[in-house]
Amino acid sequence: MRKRLRKIIISAIIFLIAGLIEKINFANQDENVLHIVQIILYIISYLIVGFEVVKKAIINISHGEFFDENFLMSIATIGAFAIQEYPEAVAVMLFYQLGEYFQSYAVKKSRKSIASLMDIRPDYANLKIDDRIEKVSPEQIKIGNIIVVKPGEKIPLDGIVLKGISMLDTSALTGESVPREVKTNDKILSGCINLNGILEIKVEKEYGESTVSKILDLVENATNKKAKTENFITKFSKYYTPIVVVLALIIAFIPPIVTRTNMLDWIYRALTFLVVSCPCALVISVPLSFFSGIGAASKKGILVKGSNYLELLAKTEIVVFDKTGTLTKGVFEVQKIENKEHIDKKELLELVAYCESYSNHPISISIQKAYGEEIDKKRIIDSKEISGKGIISKIDNKEIACGNIKLMNELNITNIDQIDDIGTCVYVAIDKKYVGYILISDKIKDDSNEAITKLKQAGVKRTVMLTGDNKNVSEKVNKKLGLDEVYSELLPIDKVNKLEEILKSKDDDAKLAFVGDGINDAPVLARADIGIAMGGLGSDAAIEAADIVIMTDEPSKIATAIKISRKTLKIVYQNISFALIVKIGVLLLSAFGLASMWAAVFADVGVTVLAILNSFRALR
Repeated sequence: MRKRLRKIIISAIIFLIAGLIEKINFANQDENVLHIVQIILYIISYLIVGFEVVKKAIINISHGEFFDENFLMSIATIGAFAIQEYPEAVAVMLFYQLGEYFQSYAVKKSRKSIASLMDIRPDYANLKIDDRIEKVSPEQIKIGNIIVVKPGEKIPLDGIVLKGISMLDTSALTGESVPREVKTNDKILSGCINLNGILEIKVEKEYGESTVSKILDLVENATNKKAKTENFITKFSKYYTPIVVVLALIIAFIPPIVTRTNMLDWIYRALTFLVVSCPCALVISVPLSFFSGIGAASKKGILVKGSNYLELLAKTEIVVFDKTGTLTKGVFEVQKIENKEHIDKKELLELVAYCESYSNHPISISIQKAYGEEIDKKRIIDSKEISGKGIISKIDNKEIACGNIKLMNELNITNIDQIDDIGTCVYVAIDKKYVGYILISDKIKDDSNEAITKLKQAGVKRTVMLTGDNKNVSEKVNKKLGLDEVYSELLPIDKVNKLEEILKSKDDDAKLAFVGDGINDAPVLARADIGIAMGGLGSDAAIEAADIVIMTDEPSKIATAIKISRKTLKIVYQNISFALIVKIGVLLLSAFGLASMWAAVFADVGVTVLAILNSFRALR
């Protein structure tokens, strides 16, 4: 870029000197000599900025590619030299190169927004072999190997922490600035940066299947999938360019032969026509706008796999959600402890944690996690699990019964509270006397309510929830969120069938987005017009099948993605409309001899620069 800018500046200085020669009176100097010097300076100025363009045009012609911007610029400027319009010839090439510089600058600027993702690529991994550490390429690491990650190093592969406690910088993956703590038995994703402690990690995925590898692949291939608008511009240029070249030839030779007027005037008009006709503004600004939109989304932790999905997202009118792990956290947590007067909440939680300590059920684990202290197994005299009902344990010579309503009924325990909250209720009795309950549920995400509100504000007409959970829980979740429709107790195949029904009921132009995170969501994600996966905790299958990945696991980011897509598409249509209106206007004027080469320069390079600057807005 610096080299191009230097060439533009040097060429511009020489161009200005050449223009000033005729304005200055040199004593005793032959005018012919000055004129020759002026022409030489114009040629030097032209070659500095134009040589590469002419060279490219010749190479492309040798490969059978005649009709591109290099060919148009070359034929127009060389033709201008032929009819002795030297300043116009140099100015066209100079401004063309200035437009190309702006384009390069724009691409560089938009790339910066996803450059942080490129930085997550690990250079090496510290492989632990017996008592020694060996630096190796991440590609050499196998599943089950132990790697050591020191403070300041990138996590090279996905795995589980065997030893150590540390804080991780996850901003490159999720866009979140707050570090996350990891400890023994925690799952860990590649691409994060280890901030302080030393971690020993057991590798669970090879490099090709790791999070960092998949994200890099998404970003690097995002521009390969073109939006319909981009495809239209490519096809448009393919047919448009040869047509304008033929029209330029007709303007140059037919009118002067028919009217017997000065052919040089008509050749000048034809050359002006060629300069105006160059479709640079469309060819450059449209993909650049989409690229900027993808960059803006990535800064928010939203990975879009291609500009075609960005275009589809802008037309989304129906958003269908999975529940668990999408609108809810997908992790069981103690939500409420209700105690009777003769026992406090802390003691109630302690007794239940001891009672449940021998069970590996998710509900038992969530209670032990809420208790958070070490279990002294010596206090537990006896423990018996009753399948489908609960557990009865003897702790400190007290009989503790923890379980569902069936267990309480079996033990003839009365005066039980009636629960109307969302979740699973663990009733507790001490020596056959009811003492309270603990409510465990999959907590609704903090921003799920905001997500539904924002989607409706963004113009989404229908919000739907499809879940395998029971009807009672689903209805209560919906009471808090306010979706338009809820379908519960669905198997994976039922979800696909229900989605097919919704797809058939929508308008042809409207698009449907499905948002999910689990492995059972993969078929639905693939079937929807746009599949959106929760990337932070989501399964590999869901992320693979999705078109857009929300790395922060925040459903409110869907409305942000829609907003970015609509703004991007708006900018694309602005650039297309502006370029076509200006070009058609100046093309007509040049055909009738009412537009100079300078007007042509504005209609080509000026419009391109303005369109590029407008494309920058998609980054914000």
